[in-house]
Amino acid sequence: MIVGLSVTNFTILHVVISLIAIASGLVVVFGMIGSHRLPKTTALFWVMTVLTTVTGFMFFLAPTQAKMFTPATATGVVATIVFLVALFALYAKHLYGKWRWIYVVTAVISLYLNIFVLIVQSFGKLKIVNPAASFTPPFGPPFQPPTDFHFAVVQGVTLVIFIMLGIITAIKFRRAPGLV
Repeated sequence: MIVGLSVTNFTILHVVISLIAIASGLVVVFGMIGSHRLPKTTALFWVMTVLTTVTGFMFFLAPTQAKMFTPATATGVVATIVFLVALFALYAKHLYGKWRWIYVVTAVISLYLNIFVLIVQSFGKLKIVNPAASFTPPFGPPFQPPTDFHFAVVQGVTLVIFIMLGIITAIKFRRAPGLV
């Protein structure tokens, strides 16, 4: 049980929150390319991104979860640092000066981390993506040899796309009309 929910139900809640974070994040990032702030969608993205990280850490509350530092924990720590910087740039510094591009980079990184985890989890649990996937423990890596290559290619392509998206967004996004 995690906060009164079974691990399965908590996992479903975590996945739904994560998918909302990803969908709203895509809208926010593509909105920034057109210099649109989209305050409500942006708030939704950040609330769901923070909740994704918080609920991810809450898996440590499950009695069957090993209490050790894992790659998932490291991703959560990095995600926390990134979204704290992004929220500071957005709400404390109001995207003024260098904080505009810092915000853009951290927003794109936050979205990338959500998608990175989506890909990892998909390869670990969905047979349509990875025929070697298993719904019984242990989940995820190590993958069968052909899937390792596919996983690396998908993650590599995703990283390249997000680097390009970050550069384009940083160039195109403006704080307000006429402001750099």
